[in-house]
Amino acid sequence: MGTISPDIYGHFAENLGGVIYDGIWVGENSKVPNLNGIRKELVEEMRKIKAPVVRYPGGCFADSYDWRDGIGPSDRRPRRTNFWAHEESAAGPANHKYDPNQFGTNEFIHFCKLIGSQPYLAANVRSLPAAAFSQWVEYCNAPAGSTTLADARAAAGYADPFGVRFWGVGNESWGCGGNFTAQEYAVEFRRYTAWVPQYGEKLSFIASGPSDEGWDWTRGFLEEIVRKGPGELRSIFGLALHYYAWNLSRGRTRDWNEGKGDALRFDALDWYELMRQGDVMESLINGHWQIMGEFDKNHAVKLVIDEWGPWYRPGSEATPGDILEQTPTLRDAVFSGMTLDTFNRHPEKVAMANCAQLINCLNSLYLAHEDKFCVTPVGYVFAMYAAHQGGQALRTIFSSPSVSYDRDGKPASFWGLKGSASIQDKELVLTVVNPHVSEAREAEIGIRSGSLKSGTATSLTHTDIHAHNSLLERDVVRPKTSAVDGKRGVITYTFPPASVTKLALTLA
Repeated sequence: MGTISPDIYGHFAENLGGVIYDGIWVGENSKVPNLNGIRKELVEEMRKIKAPVVRYPGGCFADSYDWRDGIGPSDRRPRRTNFWAHEESAAGPANHKYDPNQFGTNEFIHFCKLIGSQPYLAANVRSLPAAAFSQWVEYCNAPAGSTTLADARAAAGYADPFGVRFWGVGNESWGCGGNFTAQEYAVEFRRYTAWVPQYGEKLSFIASGPSDEGWDWTRGFLEEIVRKGPGELRSIFGLALHYYAWNLSRGRTRDWNEGKGDALRFDALDWYELMRQGDVMESLINGHWQIMGEFDKNHAVKLVIDEWGPWYRPGSEATPGDILEQTPTLRDAVFSGMTLDTFNRHPEKVAMANCAQLINCLNSLYLAHEDKFCVTPVGYVFAMYAAHQGGQALRTIFSSPSVSYDRDGKPASFWGLKGSASIQDKELVLTVVNPHVSEAREAEIGIRSGSLKSGTATSLTHTDIHAHNSLLERDVVRPKTSAVDGKRGVITYTFPPASVTKLALTLA
């Protein structure tokens, strides 16, 4: 099946609400423990999950951002209106409406180095020229002493090139990133990526792709790209796909304003409907991959799912005024496990994915405010699944009774158990989601190619499906680990209801 790219377990950080300021950046003079202004506790937690890549500065924010505002002495950096100011309520923090540019390219790269991640920079195509993009690459990757921009980086204390490999060319270019047609954007992509100096670093350009079932965008973009010949595909590392699940209202609508449910107040039907909507990810991967194959027979271009997660209506913010912040519950942990398993099952198709977003936002791994910090249930799922990174994906067959429920007066069903598996040397990792809100699933696990020497089971669950961690109660939802036994290649294990489980098995 292929090797599971560690980059599937990537993250996303944008100057949106409290993601950057208060989440990642507290400032060098803050009383909050920090490493040159970066929240220390966040760094420590991200090292635990082996965070492979972080996308920045957006999101929609990227296409209003001028990277040149975020370099040089911090006291001389200009203050700008934040793209997201139009989303702020009157009660929101005034500082969130503006970008002080205290956190820019240098600080982001420093953050990535602290946590051991690769940076993924998203360029502004809507409001900056192609020359500005090339100059950003030059600032980041040119050797000190070679150009004026490289010397400016060195003067800021970064003599060594940043070596940024991943470059997003715009974001959601069908909407906030320029309102282009697919064909118009393809022309811009060719222009922005033509003859960009490499500075010894093989650059991987990621094209702004579709949202949801945007089949016409994928087809229209690639059709225009290859108009100058199939060789043009060589300039594309990946096609970005965005997908959010928010079909939770009783009306079951996908309307942007009317369809979102509540992050904390939901019933079993809402739970299953979110899972059903999230499970669409598999068909999106297969559908867009099939269209990509019409133009790219060898499938050199991969999918980069650089925004994904559930999205709820406002009201569950840990810090009032942090727009798009929501409190992740056990439901979001199960949703995230299900989604990561989906990516693991398609290693030949998905080269990178970035959960939206890292901290103080949508499907966040962490919540923070001032000196308070907590790991969410989603963060624990990423920690559990880190063992898949770089593993060889294994074909895994699940057979389990389906979940049956009533959907607006009509019978509905959802799969009963599903997951993914990978192996590195003799270490086999199997992750499994049980989406049933009240029933455990006892299962026999057969290992065809070996026998069990030893193993552990780590399970994340709770008796309350609404359970969540908060800045005041940090340890409500935590994984628990126990030993597992197996004979003759068969393991019997009971997967708790509403759970995500990792079986780490050493084979004889």
